[in-house]
Amino acid sequence: MSMNKKYIIKAVMLLLLTLAVPKLYAQEDTPEVKKTVIAGKQYSQEVSAIAGKSVVKKALQTIVDLQPQTLADHILLTEIPAPPYKETVRAKKFAEMLKAAGADSVWTDTAGNVIAKVKGRKGKKTVALEGHMDTVFPEGTDVKIAHKGDTLYAPGISDDTRALAVVLTVLKAMKKNEIKTDADLLFIGAVGEEGQGNLRGVRNLFSSSGPGKIDSYIAIDGTSVDRVVHRGLGSHRYRITFKGLGGHSSGAFGLANPHNALARAIHYWVLDADKFTREKGVRVTYNVGVIGGGTSVNSIPFESWMEVDMRSESQERLVGIDKMLQDAVQKALAEENQMKRLGPNLTVDVKLIGERPSGMEDPSIPFVQRAIATASFLQASPSLGVGSTNSNIPISKGIPAVTIGSGGKSGGAHALGEWWLDDKRAYVATQRAMLLLLTEAGMSK
Repeated sequence: MSMNKKYIIKAVMLLLLTLAVPKLYAQEDTPEVKKTVIAGKQYSQEVSAIAGKSVVKKALQTIVDLQPQTLADHILLTEIPAPPYKETVRAKKFAEMLKAAGADSVWTDTAGNVIAKVKGRKGKKTVALEGHMDTVFPEGTDVKIAHKGDTLYAPGISDDTRALAVVLTVLKAMKKNEIKTDADLLFIGAVGEEGQGNLRGVRNLFSSSGPGKIDSYIAIDGTSVDRVVHRGLGSHRYRITFKGLGGHSSGAFGLANPHNALARAIHYWVLDADKFTREKGVRVTYNVGVIGGGTSVNSIPFESWMEVDMRSESQERLVGIDKMLQDAVQKALAEENQMKRLGPNLTVDVKLIGERPSGMEDPSIPFVQRAIATASFLQASPSLGVGSTNSNIPISKGIPAVTIGSGGKSGGAHALGEWWLDDKRAYVATQRAMLLLLTEAGMSK
């Protein structure tokens, strides 16, 4: 067999292996077996009653009629960069669009979240509908959309800019049909959901600096109209840096070496973590994602660092694997300092760079049941899931919250080749978001 044929066969095998890997979306951080769930009869009847109101029927049709405008909003916002911690320009435009859509009031809070309020008849309850404005892409990334047939390609086009277009269209459809709910409504563009943003936007919403008590929270992330994320996948992330004097590899031989300590820390943590993650119980994961340090091959480094991530929807399991990391770091530090022949001891800096709380809601609570019922009403196949999204914060506080999808099909999240496609039923996710909002907020008239 020729070498060219061998390379072709290997390339095809790699492609097939890639295609066989389950697709994970922004809000789907752990592989799951999807199982269709059915809402309780009373919640299905509740959703049917709301959807059967003539004004809601008109609003559902308005969402279909607004598809071209929803897409135009989607494209407009995608092409406004929103790098981590630099969402201001997109936020300003989103605020203008919320005002134009008819919100009673629109403001930007101390974290940079854009919040629009629509007052309810009674105002005894507040329900929020949110999409996050930030993307993972750094400043200077080209976010101009490329059209390839019906598919749109651009960094951030799905995660999570599509959600912002959905939030706008829900508000437009309600205002055009003069729909009034019992509860107050908040339409939100949140900052800081991605990476080291560490959910800073939604943390602010639920702090003393927020808009007041939020009773139910709907986050839009990912595109699936089927999934109902009712469990928060918690995470701890650290940057760990061993520091020493550093020096010439020969002339200063015998100094404590930060790289040696880092290697030991990784070794000890992985040994314990491997056993821990194989035990029966709630799934927990760990990863050493980035390492660095050193200046040249003939220099003892003055520092060595790593960034690590661990995740679980069980706070207890998360704390357990975190303790293993801390113990491994201290053991490694002590051993390297004991081995040194000269010079000062190494020190270590352990910095928490990200923390997302875990949490789980009982699937039987009314809000989760309504999320299931609205999906079923629109002929979707609802399934329950876990994710690491803005919903983690309210879920961890015992506040009813779910994350639902924005519709269409997508892929390549967090990659430059990210894409989104209107599968001709993308509007269903927008209808679902509105129905869930109305059902939770109540319509007594």
